[in-house]
Amino acid sequence: MAPRTHRYPNRHTSVADGTDPWQRGATSAPTRWLSGGVSGRIARSAEWRRAGRAVKLADMTTSTYTHKYLIGVDGGGSGTRVVLAGTEGIELARATGGPSGLALGVERAWEAIEAACLRAFDTAGLPFEWSACSLGCGLAGVNHAGWLAQFRATAPQGCALAVESDAFTTLLGAHGGEPGVIVALGTGSIAASLDAGGQFEIAGGYGFPSGDEASGAWLGLRAVVHLQHVLDGRAPADDWSAALLACTDATDRDSLVVWLCAANQTGYAALAPTVFEHRKHPFAARLLEEAGREIVKMVSALDPDQALPVALCGGLAEPLTPFVPDELRRRLRLPLADSAAGALQLARHAASRKSAHEG
Repeated sequence: MAPRTHRYPNRHTSVADGTDPWQRGATSAPTRWLSGGVSGRIARSAEWRRAGRAVKLADMTTSTYTHKYLIGVDGGGSGTRVVLAGTEGIELARATGGPSGLALGVERAWEAIEAACLRAFDTAGLPFEWSACSLGCGLAGVNHAGWLAQFRATAPQGCALAVESDAFTTLLGAHGGEPGVIVALGTGSIAASLDAGGQFEIAGGYGFPSGDEASGAWLGLRAVVHLQHVLDGRAPADDWSAALLACTDATDRDSLVVWLCAANQTGYAALAPTVFEHRKHPFAARLLEEAGREIVKMVSALDPDQALPVALCGGLAEPLTPFVPDELRRRLRLPLADSAAGALQLARHAASRKSAHEG
């Protein structure tokens, strides 16, 4: 199957007072509404990569926004990462929270996002009010129309809101809004690309349990098979099976079945670290090699001519890099910034749109 292509991606943007200014005929490719040309592209300085330091975004130097704060949210199946900035573009604080991938429930997502935002405002020593905020969210699960509609419908009153997939915001952060390919590797996985013409494509990302190759949940779902084999005598017990027993709180076959019946993608992803810890185990080694091949397949689907820079992103990017075959590993570059920084650009745009609407 060819990767999904979006020449003009739908902008999942709204203002939580019932208006939706981005649906009034705004049809532009991602790089065009974000960058405003070369001078407006995201800054590429080393400041992006210095955690905890103020980051000045090149296209936020002036402001006529009615919202006082911009919030970028990166939400997945294992956690939420938030970056708080003023409308002039200075990063004020970062914070983390629980999972906010929509597959785990929209109410749970908003609770995790609000808790992380509260922590960010507390860190910055500022009072938190939704009506003062423009929120840009890059979330896992927004490709499900029902979940997205519910997420938007239950948004806090008064804030400006822009919602995109975490793949899109990861791409924005990693390549600064310029052409490139990313493979996001966390609880789930997805690959995305942006070419010079503004064409946005994705590959993979079909979700747990059938898709999300090379992700934490994908690795954990396969790792637990080793424990199953050990418990009924198809394989000998070893250090890896002992680690898996500890992670699942299982003691025998029946207690593992109880864990399996209750486990979701987050639970399976929690098993992934054991795969790396026991990478020399033959079963684990084969699994990691397969993950590397799956990464290559996703990149090749999006960039068959090998013309674009490639960045691996997310919590499993670093541990999986050694298992990426040489032909791709030589092309890899470090991401310029993370998905939360990319989501901050959505927040900026939502704030400017709301200001224009109110004006």
